[in-house]
Amino acid sequence: MDETVEMKVLESDNTISVASTFPGHQEEVQDRDYHFLSLAVEEAYNGVNCGHGGPFGAVVVLNDGIVVSCHNMVLEYTDPTAHAEVTAVREACKKLGRLELSDCEMYASCEPCPMCFGAIHLARIKRLVYGAQAEAAIAIGFDDFIADVIRGTAQYQKANLEIKRADGVSLNCNPVSCCVKCP
Repeated sequence: MDETVEMKVLESDNTISVASTFPGHQEEVQDRDYHFLSLAVEEAYNGVNCGHGGPFGAVVVLNDGIVVSCHNMVLEYTDPTAHAEVTAVREACKKLGRLELSDCEMYASCEPCPMCFGAIHLARIKRLVYGAQAEAAIAIGFDDFIADVIRGTAQYQKANLEIKRADGVSLNCNPVSCCVKCP
């Protein structure tokens, strides 16, 4: 095992801890985390080799078993939202037949972008372990503009998107409780 590997672990209580492969440091958990994270990295390579998208992979785990292993499918699906983590959430929900993955963990090759983190949160995944930090993706050309906006370090003008808030918009039903077609 490479002693320079570090992983970030986001626990369900929103605390972040750093696990490393240095001897004596959470070895049992570390071996398990290293195993599944290695599979996510391998999945990232598979996606790039297939020409499906960027170098990102994600694995969803339930009770030490792999539910799904996915990679970035942006180019293959012609879908800018088909990031590895979002694809993994979608596929895991389909496979398990439910919307909530609160008993599952996700291993991602890189720190998730805000969209992916949102999907992970909405699925209620209990634990996230990721390899490379977002800065590594930025360094090879991936745009992290949305994260900059969230941090308050970017201007909306960079997005070349006109943003307006409409006043007086009303709905004929409550979108939160309305599960049928509105009149």
